[in-house]
Amino acid sequence: MPLQGFSWFLCCRQGFSLLGRDYGEKEEEESFELRSKDETTCNGRGPLEVTLSQPARTANGPSSLSEVPEEMRSLIIEKSKMGLEEDPEQVVKGWLYREVRGGWIRQRRHWFVLTHDSLDYYSSQEKNARRLGTLVLTSLCSVIWPDKQTYKETGYWSITVYGRKHCYRLYTKHFNEAVHWACAIQKVIDSKAPVETPTQLLIRDIEENKFNPEVVEQIYQHNPILKYTQSPLYAPLLPFPYGSLDHTYHNGKGYTTLRDEAVKVFNSLQQLEAARDPVPLIQGVLQTCLDLPLLRDEVYCQLVKQTSGTPTPNTPAHLRYWQLLTCMSCTFLPGTAVLKYLRFHLKRVQSLCPDTEMDNYASFISEALEKTRCRECVPSWEEIQVLMSRQEMLCMVHYPGPGSCQLPISSHTTADELVKKMLEQLGLRDSRNIFALFEQSAHRERPIGGSTIIADILTRFENLATREPESDTQWRLCFKLYCFLDTESIPSDNIEYTFLFEQCHEMMVRGQLPVSEEDLQALAALRLQSLIGDFSTHSPCPPLDELFPSHVVEARVLLALKNPQPPPATIPAPQALSNGCPQRFPNGLLTGALWSHTAAHKQKVEQDLRLRGRLKEEGAVVMGAIVERWKGLAGRSRQESMAAYLTIAREWSGFGCTLYEVDFYISSTGSFSQKLWLGVAAKSVSLYRQGEAEALESFPYGQICSYGVSDSNIFKITAGERDLLFETSKLTEIMQLMNAYFSAACQQQGQGDGTETEGSVCPTPTVLEVPSDLV
Repeated sequence: MPLQGFSWFLCCRQGFSLLGRDYGEKEEEESFELRSKDETTCNGRGPLEVTLSQPARTANGPSSLSEVPEEMRSLIIEKSKMGLEEDPEQVVKGWLYREVRGGWIRQRRHWFVLTHDSLDYYSSQEKNARRLGTLVLTSLCSVIWPDKQTYKETGYWSITVYGRKHCYRLYTKHFNEAVHWACAIQKVIDSKAPVETPTQLLIRDIEENKFNPEVVEQIYQHNPILKYTQSPLYAPLLPFPYGSLDHTYHNGKGYTTLRDEAVKVFNSLQQLEAARDPVPLIQGVLQTCLDLPLLRDEVYCQLVKQTSGTPTPNTPAHLRYWQLLTCMSCTFLPGTAVLKYLRFHLKRVQSLCPDTEMDNYASFISEALEKTRCRECVPSWEEIQVLMSRQEMLCMVHYPGPGSCQLPISSHTTADELVKKMLEQLGLRDSRNIFALFEQSAHRERPIGGSTIIADILTRFENLATREPESDTQWRLCFKLYCFLDTESIPSDNIEYTFLFEQCHEMMVRGQLPVSEEDLQALAALRLQSLIGDFSTHSPCPPLDELFPSHVVEARVLLALKNPQPPPATIPAPQALSNGCPQRFPNGLLTGALWSHTAAHKQKVEQDLRLRGRLKEEGAVVMGAIVERWKGLAGRSRQESMAAYLTIAREWSGFGCTLYEVDFYISSTGSFSQKLWLGVAAKSVSLYRQGEAEALESFPYGQICSYGVSDSNIFKITAGERDLLFETSKLTEIMQLMNAYFSAACQQQGQGDGTETEGSVCPTPTVLEVPSDLV
């Protein structure tokens, strides 16, 4: 736009010059909040005589628009006054009850008329009846349909219509009539053109003139709504639907309407300037944006406003807005229009304020916007602290054995990226096996999807620790072998060999290494030799459950207690107590019930004590046998002990597979079993009875036609003409692992000889459903 044409531009935008008013004038500010798009014709007037109006405050009283109903004054759209006889075509009319709130809630009967522009109600249905109220319908209005709960409580079917400042709660005794009104009102709302705020229009003007700095500066100069203010905000900068969040959002956190929440957020932003600790306020704003995604663009616009035209730039108070904007840019992306506006704002700040803290923040935010994906969690306290200073945070990653290392990560680092850093750190880049990150606690472990943002995982750990401060369960990140593609050619002096040994021992302790009890004791002794060295009475010995599968000891004890001893004959039977005592019959039922309950509880306590005693005795016997074997290993080195351990483990044909417990196994032939293991390995999928070494069935990947989630907890594999269905809680983990093995098989086959032949094509089964990102 040439500079000489700027006077024409100001003429077109004269309605916005009033936005430089004092924000304390609440009513006047809200009066100019909205304007309907595409409603003006070339002569500036629409079919309903739409005008841009500006209230003129006089010394003697309110503006000249005071005669117009408040609902109509709230919009820049103004419907011209007309009598009932001049109304446009009426859509629906009829008698309805309207809820009136005063000292108490009561209902009054009115004659309602729905037109193409408003919902009006009158004192009667006569032609010259007095109009008692008007609710102007725009694209931002909303309708709540009738519900059974209200009908049960009141005997009436109700509909609620939300407008700019009014809310009509209407009632009728007939369900069909309520639905008819709701449909008709919603149809009128849907027919309305989208409503735009002055901020939206100015953003569009800036976008159209971004290559003309003089015009852009004039826009900022003549529109204070785009610049920093210390005054409160009475209305949001962007349009939001009217009405409560109850019918559109989960309202468990006490949110009201989007419009109210937008105003509250701006108040929180202003509190940042004087806050001693800004982190709680920043987390609160981010949490609101996470819970209410429609507010994200609004918060971005508010932050752009508060970082534009600041009278005291580069002060600690003003930089709090930049720090929150930094956290926002690393957590959420705005919509396309606001994103363009934000990027223009950052470039403008960098050009106006070079070599300043604002310049540094603008540069950091610009880079973050290129990488940010929507986060699952609000950044943790630690992450916000490092973002405020534009730094990276350190992440502790553990690996099998006592090892761990700290690596720098950003708010955008994914699990795949951290795995690559760990491979480089530990010298495992040339390994043929596949590694992954796991969330790990004392009793649980689950793999992390490759595209998962690590900062979200750390935030989840922090939240768990905050909610359960007294819990002994601590979660951590662990780097482990994931796909066992080559377990034979790993050098014994390589750290990968230690990974294989440690993870094999984890499987043994969980009871997922089906070998004889003698072999289990031998493995436990080799574990002690690798950890401690030669036996010594002064060496601290780990507990049995870290050396030996506890279910083996429990099974042996339960088998011994399966047929308990009968009670001694001196104890009278319960029925003998009532013999010869007929006079106690009236209260015998209560007495018998109390006696039975007490006896049963006492018997259970005795059984538990006896079971714990037997478990302790049996555990001592097993530990003694392990120690005797340990003594016989004197002189063996750690490497020799690890090699001997893995030699025994490799005797199982399923060594290297990952076992998942499945509750059911159903095939198209009608066979049925319970509690099986589904073993996922490098070349096949196998089925095992729990504790048995031989596979019931094995299905090479070349025979699998499809696999995936068949139902909520059902995993389906189609091999040839057979359908195998498994009920399990590990659907996602099984899918991820099979996907990883198929992907590795295809990659290895494609790199076999560097040429494509018909026989080297990797069979790719149909994936029924992928529940999460691949590892």
